[in-house]
Amino acid sequence: MSNLTTDAPRVAPKLSAAPRTRIIAVANQKGGVGKTTTTINLAAALAATGESVLLVDLDPQGNASTGMGLARTDRGNGTYALLTHDAAASDVIRATYVPNLSIVPAESDLAGAEIELVTETRREFRLRDTLRSTDAMRAFTYVLIDCPPSLGLLTLNGLVTADAVLVPLQCEFFALEGISQIMRTIDVVRRGLNPGLRLQGIVLTMFDRRNNLSDLVAADARGFFGNQVYETVIPRNIRVSEAPSHGKPVILYDARSPGAQAYVRLASELLERERRPGRAA
Repeated sequence: MSNLTTDAPRVAPKLSAAPRTRIIAVANQKGGVGKTTTTINLAAALAATGESVLLVDLDPQGNASTGMGLARTDRGNGTYALLTHDAAASDVIRATYVPNLSIVPAESDLAGAEIELVTETRREFRLRDTLRSTDAMRAFTYVLIDCPPSLGLLTLNGLVTADAVLVPLQCEFFALEGISQIMRTIDVVRRGLNPGLRLQGIVLTMFDRRNNLSDLVAADARGFFGNQVYETVIPRNIRVSEAPSHGKPVILYDARSPGAQAYVRLASELLERERRPGRAA
């Protein structure tokens, strides 16, 4: 990570975010683990409980924006404008058709942000400085950041901004190798850039009860990480896969499906964990 460091102060200053606003980065350096799917559906499920939620699409692929029904031609300014300080947070936050859920979309220019920011001072803090210093954040109790499936300046900005990291873990063998990378990254960011960063939890995704490997991966994850792994497991479910093509979270596409019900339980478990003294480790 030495190529991502800066000459600016290595620890972010305390800024004036609303006391109740909780920022959670959803991240995993391995792709295809259900990261964006989890971000969309967890955000919608939290909003359904009455929480005021902001979804920040920090992935240049823009799948979270698409999954919320925003076509690429209809996004306007978004996370790229935030990172380049071309717009204030209040100018890029958009309401969605889901009550209590807003979004900062990913515009097409976001793909070039890492190259543009590499020579900027405080490049790792660009998102944090913009989001945490604005009164617009006071409207939200939870902010979920959908990070790219790689370690670069975009993911680093998400981790520096966040209070905690939620890690989706696909129930397949190679995913176990990938999770060691994100855990090392969290530790490096905590020591060098964001000392308040914590692991919020690990969510098992794409669980297939017909496959013994899913049980083995789940058992290995729980054996190593203990109660940091959520009790709620997200199953493989065709409705979860279909929902993004309709621009909807699965709880709106098919609320009775096993996938939708799993994300409702995940939201409840997350809120329960957030209320515990000390929260995540």
